[in-house]
Amino acid sequence: MRISFEHALGTLLSLGLAGCAAADEPSVEVDSLGGALSVIRIEVEDQSWSTSPGDRVEDNADNVKLRANQVGDSFKFSASVAPGTYRIVLRHATRNAYGQYELKAGGSPVATFDAYGPTTGDRWTTATLGEKPLSGSVELALQSKGKNASASGYDLKIDYIELVPVEGGGSSGGGSGGGSSGSGSEDRCDVGVFDPSDPPRALNVTGNLGTHDPAIIAQDGTFYIQQTGPRLPGKRSTDLLNWSGASSAFGATNPAWVARQVPGATDLWAPDLSYFGGKYHLYYSASTFGSQSSCIGHATRASMASGSWADQGSVICSVRGDRYNAIDPNVIVDQAGTPWLVFGSFWDGIRAVQLDQNGARVGTQVHALASRGGGAIEAPFVVRRCGYYYLFVSFDRCCSGTESTYNIRVGRSANVLGPYVDRNGTPMLNGGGTVVVQGDGRWRGPGHNAVLFNGKSAYNVYHAYDANEGGAPKLRVSELAWDDAGWPISGGP
Repeated sequence: MRISFEHALGTLLSLGLAGCAAADEPSVEVDSLGGALSVIRIEVEDQSWSTSPGDRVEDNADNVKLRANQVGDSFKFSASVAPGTYRIVLRHATRNAYGQYELKAGGSPVATFDAYGPTTGDRWTTATLGEKPLSGSVELALQSKGKNASASGYDLKIDYIELVPVEGGGSSGGGSGGGSSGSGSEDRCDVGVFDPSDPPRALNVTGNLGTHDPAIIAQDGTFYIQQTGPRLPGKRSTDLLNWSGASSAFGATNPAWVARQVPGATDLWAPDLSYFGGKYHLYYSASTFGSQSSCIGHATRASMASGSWADQGSVICSVRGDRYNAIDPNVIVDQAGTPWLVFGSFWDGIRAVQLDQNGARVGTQVHALASRGGGAIEAPFVVRRCGYYYLFVSFDRCCSGTESTYNIRVGRSANVLGPYVDRNGTPMLNGGGTVVVQGDGRWRGPGHNAVLFNGKSAYNVYHAYDANEGGAPKLRVSELAWDDAGWPISGGP
C-alpha cells in the first residue's frame, strides 16, 4: 500500500521536536502508514545543547559548529522519541579542520565517524551511522574521539539528525558474504573486535587449495568459493579449514556473449559473490591480460546449494581509451539498501556504478573511488563496519609466482562513494592505502582480498604464491579484526 501524506502530522508534532517540515511542503509517498508517522528529523540549531567546560556551540543560519578543545569533550541535547528501533542518519560537513567523533544515543555508542576532508571549504555529506532501539526522552551526544593527522582542530559542523524507523522494529539480519549480504543495514560494531591477548591468525587450511582471485559467500553453514579459471571453478567447506573442489559456475562453455563482446577471452576472472534482492549474484570479468577491452558479466540463482547460474549478460564494459578497466567486480549494499558495483584495475583506478535490486546497472554515472595515477591498483572489495565503509584494494604486481609483489591495502569513508582515506589521512584518489597484508618468505604477493563476516568473527580471504611449491597460487584464510581506532588487522599471510 502506498499513501500520500503531508509532512505536518500530529503524530510528529506530539513528539515535541523542533524543525519538523512545514505543512506547505509537497506531499511524498511512502510504503506504509507507519513509515509516514515515524520518520523524525531533528534540526540541530533549534536544540538546547550542553557542552564540556570551555567548549562552545556556534549557531549558524541552518546548522551549528561544535568547537571542542580536546579529545573526550562532549556536546549533548535531549529529544522525545516514540518507542521503536531507528536508523540514525547524520548530516555533517567535512573539511581540513574537523575531527573524529562518536555518536551516542541514550548513553549507548552508535558509531564513530571521521569528518576530516582535504579541502578548506565545507563539503556536506549524509552518513547513516547505525541502528538503536529508542524510547521517550533520549540524550543524543557527540563526543570528540580525536582527529586526522592532517586536521587542524577538533571542530564538527552538523545540520540535522534524522531517525528513520526500521521495518519490523529491528535491524535486518546479518549476512555472511562480506558487505553484500542482506539489506546493508548491519553495522557490525561487535563483529571482528580486536583482542590484544588473542590477535588474529592465519587459519591452517587444507584440501583443494589451488586458487586465484577467490570470492566467498556462506549459506546455511556451508562456505562457497568461485575463482578465476575455466568457467569460474568452485570450492566448498563447512568449517573454513577443509576445502574440496566444486563445480564451475558455468558448465562446458562460457556464456555466449563473452566471445561476441570480448574476442580472445577464454578463462573468466575475478568473480564476486553476493546476496541481495532475494537472490544470489555472481559478477565476473571477461578480458585478456593487459587489455582494456573488458566486460563484467552477471549471473543469478536462487540458492547456492542447488540449481545453477542463469547468466544475465554484461553489466559494464570498457574499451581502449576509457579511464577505467571493467574487471575485478565487487558488490556492496549500502545502508539505504542500494547495491553498488565497485570495480577497476590500473588505468585511472577504482570505480563504482549503481545497480538495481535485480543486479542491473542504473543510469550512466561512473564514480571514482581510488587511483594511483595509472599505477598498479585493482581488486576492490568494500564492506561496512561500525560507521565506515572500508575499501580494500591490491597494490603492485600480481600473477608472477614468487616474484609477485601484490599487497593488500585499505582506506575508509563514512559514505559508500567516498572520499576514502587511509590511516594517515591520505586520500585513496591520491594513491593512499594502509597496508593490511603483505608477503613473507613463504607466502609471496598476497592479494585479491575478500572479506567474510560469520557470526561475531571476520575473515579475509585471498590468494598468495607458495614459495615452498614453486610459486603456486594458494587459498589463504586469515582472521580479521578492527582495532580501537577502527582499522583492520589481518592474521595473514
